[in-house]
Amino acid sequence: MKSREIHLNAYLKGAPDPKYYDVVETDIPAPGPGEVLVRNLFISVDPYMRGRMSGVRTYIGPFELGKVMEGGAVGEVIESNFDGLKPGDHVSSMFGWREGYVAPGQALTKIDTSVLPPQAFLGIAGMPGLTAYVGIKRMIDLQAGETLWMSGGAGAVGTSGVQFAKAIGATVIATAGGAEKCAFVKSLGADHVVDYKATDNLTAAIAEVAPNGVDGYFENIGGTHFTAALNSLRPKGRMAACGMIQRYNDTGAATLPDNLTQIVGKSLTIRGFIVSDHADMFGDFVKDLGAWMAAGKIKPAETVMEGIDQAPAAFSGLFTGQNTGKMLVKI
Repeated sequence: MKSREIHLNAYLKGAPDPKYYDVVETDIPAPGPGEVLVRNLFISVDPYMRGRMSGVRTYIGPFELGKVMEGGAVGEVIESNFDGLKPGDHVSSMFGWREGYVAPGQALTKIDTSVLPPQAFLGIAGMPGLTAYVGIKRMIDLQAGETLWMSGGAGAVGTSGVQFAKAIGATVIATAGGAEKCAFVKSLGADHVVDYKATDNLTAAIAEVAPNGVDGYFENIGGTHFTAALNSLRPKGRMAACGMIQRYNDTGAATLPDNLTQIVGKSLTIRGFIVSDHADMFGDFVKDLGAWMAAGKIKPAETVMEGIDQAPAAFSGLFTGQNTGKMLVKI
């Protein structure tokens, strides 16, 4: 059996570009004892991967040049020599940007697709959903009746967070880019949606819909959003920071906002986090997500590109606003 896979051929400088990737055809061996042959159905592209493409270790090591790109994937078991899996089962893995592979069965997670489609485990029921949950529940400790500003409201984490915050009983303000995305985020239940592309004063735009400020801010964007958030948070406001995508492709030093004194003056709490450090919350996440879905409060959101060769374009699209919800590649 053959598989096409994506390799990184050089570390990125600036914005992602197709020249940094190779599509390579490989032979997949037969599975050995304890191993499983999997055909991928969907693969994930995520903003955190940009850091791994720079050749510098952050909280995780860089991708290896000339090797398959690691990342989230869901697939179907084709052949199994592992007692816990059988042909037809669906599994999630971090075996990444490829059409198929052989791996130890214990390295795979069986997923239940009787309620949710497989790709949902890469989105609202997977890492992006858990990220939104951890940020809202643990980092911000959002309560019913409070006001949350969710940046990147049309993204994978943002679309999850908007719905989770509404399910908790909060008032939700979201920012998104463009009228179409704003309308979509509004359809998910956001009370107010601000088009950040249509204003040159984000602080003023947020003040129009939240004249008394916000209790919590979920940081996905950074840059101008971060500056406006410091202005918009109420005294003793809380910020959860899981990403700052506006700065990921910077090639020079970024300037610091000139309103950092707000952190002291308002006694703000700012907590950065990596979702993998909060795996202990997964049980509560699954329980709450199931209850919210049963109550009809949750709707998965995704953008799908087709074909393994489209993975680099899908990844680039994260930085140019081509996705609404979770960006996926269908194999």
